[in-house]
Amino acid sequence: MIISRTWHGAVPIENGDDFASYLEKTGVSESQLIPGNISAYVHRVEQDAYSHFFLCTMWTSWEAVRLFAGETPEIAVKYPEDAEYNLISDPIVIHQEVISDHNPFRA
Repeated sequence: MIISRTWHGAVPIENGDDFASYLEKTGVSESQLIPGNISAYVHRVEQDAYSHFFLCTMWTSWEAVRLFAGETPEIAVKYPEDAEYNLISDPIVIHQEVISDHNPFRA
């Protein structure tokens, strides 16, 4: 069993490139340090005045997910600097059991 954990957030388009770098340093890099993390994928979509970011991390177990996200893994992980990018974060994260750790954002 593989557990995918997908988060969505958006920033004003002028903050998009800086936020992309910040997301790599926080959500992506920090998740990859956790035992049980298989992979992390980011997808960016520009729409109107916003850059939307989707972060999908893959995990070997719920225990591993909780090591990253805490005891309520359905709640998005937040970082102190999020507000600097005017981040609008979905408060709820989607979890699914999947059969492959392939990048879900590629056909």
